Amino acid sequence: KIRENKGKAAVFAADVSRMDEAMEVAEAVVKSNEKIDHLVNNAGITRDNLLMRMKEEEWDSVLNVNLKGVFNFSKAVIRNMINSRYGRIVNISSIVGLMGNVGQCNYSASKAGVIGFTKSLAREVASRGITVNAVAPGYIASPMTENLPESVQQKFRDWIPVKRFGTPEEITHAVKFLLSDEAAYITGQVINVNGGMLM
Repeated sequence: KIRENKGKAAVFAADVSRMDEAMEVAEAVVKSNEKIDHLVNNAGITRDNLLMRMKEEEWDSVLNVNLKGVFNFSKAVIRNMINSRYGRIVNISSIVGLMGNVGQCNYSASKAGVIGFTKSLAREVASRGITVNAVAPGYIASPMTENLPESVQQKFRDWIPVKRFGTPEEITHAVKFLLSDEAAYITGQVINVNGGMLM
């Protein structure tokens, strides 16, 4: 889609939980573009379970992708952004990182950690022309929500004041705004996109 709109695009596969792979991707991007203007940390997984049944691997894998991945890729690009005295970092958190959810201690902790990381890094790099913000989606229409029984989908919709799931495009609009120069005076913030589920 980027190429269709006359933009440049390249695809790199990486395990976000590995610092060496994050560094390799950043180096490859710098090699072809010289600088990195934007980073969106969007990788995330779930391994839901009640805490008393949660395996250590379920905890570790979620924290390694959802939180350590944000650390790895932010660290991989931050020196380049500092040298350019410009950058926009947007981290995808979750409503669950703000309000918790049964069976998601690992996911909730990882997404709350993303918020703390966002605010701390924003303070570190604000004077260098770099903004760091987070977007916290609520329930978003996806193959995962579509596969739920209709009765369960309706129960979720009843919890949401606007009575519907969000769309991926509605998350994209928030991210695009935070990446733009119109958001240059916004940093360290969490933008909630949740249909009023958390106010």
